[in-house]
Amino acid sequence: MEIDYHKIGLKAGLEIHQQLDTGTKLFCKCPTTLIDKKESRFSFNRYLRASKSEMGEVDEAAREEEKYSRTFIYKGYDSTCLVENDEEPPRELNREAIDISLEVALLLNMNPGDEIHTMRKIVIDGSNTCGFQRTALLATDGRIETEEGLVRVDSLCLEEDAAQKIETEGNAVGYSLDRLGIPLVEIGTAPDIRTAEQARKVAEQLGMILRSTGKVKRGLGTIRQDINVSIEGGARVEIKGVQNLRLIGEIVKNEIVRQLKLIELKDALNKRAARVEHRIEDLSKIFDATSSRVIKKAGGNVFGVCLRGFSGILGTEIQPGRRFGSELADFATKYGVGLMHTDELPAYGITEEEVERMKRTFDATEDDAVVVVAAERERAEEALKAVLRRVEGAMRAIPEETRRALPNGSSAYMRPLPGAARMYPETDVPPVEIDEERLKEINSKLPETFEHRKTRYKEKFGLNDELADKISRNVNFSLFERVMDSYENLPATLVVRTLTDTLAELMQEGIEVEKLEDRHFVDTFEQLASNAFAKEAIPAILKFLVNQPETSVDKAIEEIGLIADMEAVEKLIADIVNSKTDFIHAKGARAVGPLMGVVMKELRGKVDGKVISKILEEKVKEVLEDG
Repeated sequence: MEIDYHKIGLKAGLEIHQQLDTGTKLFCKCPTTLIDKKESRFSFNRYLRASKSEMGEVDEAAREEEKYSRTFIYKGYDSTCLVENDEEPPRELNREAIDISLEVALLLNMNPGDEIHTMRKIVIDGSNTCGFQRTALLATDGRIETEEGLVRVDSLCLEEDAAQKIETEGNAVGYSLDRLGIPLVEIGTAPDIRTAEQARKVAEQLGMILRSTGKVKRGLGTIRQDINVSIEGGARVEIKGVQNLRLIGEIVKNEIVRQLKLIELKDALNKRAARVEHRIEDLSKIFDATSSRVIKKAGGNVFGVCLRGFSGILGTEIQPGRRFGSELADFATKYGVGLMHTDELPAYGITEEEVERMKRTFDATEDDAVVVVAAERERAEEALKAVLRRVEGAMRAIPEETRRALPNGSSAYMRPLPGAARMYPETDVPPVEIDEERLKEINSKLPETFEHRKTRYKEKFGLNDELADKISRNVNFSLFERVMDSYENLPATLVVRTLTDTLAELMQEGIEVEKLEDRHFVDTFEQLASNAFAKEAIPAILKFLVNQPETSVDKAIEEIGLIADMEAVEKLIADIVNSKTDFIHAKGARAVGPLMGVVMKELRGKVDGKVISKILEEKVKEVLEDG
C-alpha cells in the first residue's frame, strides 16, 4: 500500500530507552549484569493496586491494570538486594549514571536543568515491586538534524529499568529482579517525524550517538524503542517494546494502515446503524455434547454477546495477520480467556449446528455477529464487558492507547494511554544539583562529531568521501576502528562494506543480524586476515553465526566447508594448468586471467583470491619456461 504521508497528516515521535553500562544499579550497589540461569535464591508474591497521584486522580492505565487482579511472583538472587524487593529505601542517584546521561544530553544539544528531582511513575503491571518506576528529568530542548528536516528532542530522563517478565501461568505473572534498577536513559523526541523511513533513521542516529559514548550496554534487550504515531482523523497511539531497528518503519506503516482501516470500519458501522446489546447470555447448554477441545478445557462454560450489524466486520483485516476480531481478543486475553466469533465459526471444533443455535438464542440475523468466550462466569463476564466497551468505542473514534510491538511489525493492545495523573514526587531520593563546573568537565570530554570522525577516517584509512561518511555515522564505527587497528593488512573498504552494506543486505533477507556481537566480527576478520578463507565467504559465515551464536568462527569455517588443504589447492591448480598447456603457450602470461575464472569456480570462498592468483601465476610461468 502506497502511503501519502503528507495527505494523512502523519505525526510520529520516538522514545529511546537505553541501558547504561554502569558498575552498579541506579539506587543501590547491586551489579548491572543479568543472571544467565534464572535459578533464584528466593521468591515472594505481591498484589498491586492503583492509587491517586498528587493531583488527586487515579491514572486510567493503572485503573485498568488493577481490574485483572493478578498475582506477581518475584525471583531474587545473590546479586539483588532489599532495594529491589521494596523492603529498603533507595539510595541516592548513581553519580556515574548522571554523568553519562549528561554527556548524552550535551551530544543532543540539550539544556540540562539546575537540579535533578526524582519522580514516581505509577506502574502496576508488576514490572516493579513497589508499584511505580523512579524517573528523573535531566535535560530538555535538544535537536538532531536529518535529511528530512530538524527533529526536536523534548526530554532526556534517567530512570530505573523494569523487572524482566519470565513466565505467565493463569493469573500469576513471574518476574526476575536482576534487571530491575539497571540505569536507563530515556530520550523523547517531539512529534516531528513525518515518514516511516525518517522514523527509522532518527532511531539509528540516536542509537549511534548513544553508542559513541562507549558507556552504554550492548546486545539484545539493552535498547528499546517506543513509537508514538497519529494521523488526521485518528488518535495518538504509543507502540512499546520495539527492539529491532529494521522494524520501526514497518511498524509505523502498519499502524497507519490500522487507523485508516478503523476509520473505514467506524463509518461502515454508523451507516449500518450498528449497535451493541449489553446482554450476556449463558450458552453452555448448547455445548453439552460438543467436541470442541477449547470449550471442554473451560469446563463447558460458554458465554456470549450479540453485536447488531457487525457481520463481516470482525473478520476484516486491519494489520498483517490481525483482524478486527484480533483487537477484541486482546481485551479478552487480559482476563485470561480466548475469544471466538461468528465471522470465523464454525472452527475450533464448534459445528455449524452449534453456531446456528447460538444465533437463535439472540435472534441474530445475517447482519449480526455473536461473540463468545469459554470460561467460568465471573471471568467470562468481565472479559465480555471489556470487549463491549471496545466495540462501542469503535463506532465513535479511534482510541488513544498503548500497544505492544509484535515480531511481524503489527501491534496488539496493552492498556489505555497513561496521563499526567501517574506522576508524583519521590520522597526517599534527595535532589541532585548540577553545577557548571561538572558540566564543563563533561563537555570537554565529549566524543568527536560525525564530521570530525569522517575527516579522520579519510586521512587515516584512505576511505573515499562516501564510505567515510557511511561508517562515521554507522553504529559500528567503533568496531571498525578496533578491527583496523588490530589487522592492518585488511582493506578498509572491505571492512566498511561488511559492517554496512553486507549487514543491510542480510537484514533484507530476514537474517537477524542483531544477534551478532562484536566478538563475532572481530574473530571473523582475524581469520580473514590470516587467509583462512576468502572475503566472498563473509556473508555465509555471518549467517551461520546468527543461527549458532555460541559457535566459534573456526568451527563455522569448518562446518561451511571453507577450510582448504593448501597441498590439495596447489594440486588442483596444477591439474587445471596442465590440462590447458596449449592455451597457455598460445596466450602466454595473458592466460592467467581466463584460467583464474576456471580455478575460482572450484575454490571461490575457500581460499583468498590473492593466494590463488599467486599460485596460478607461478604454475603458468613454469609451463612457459619449460617450453
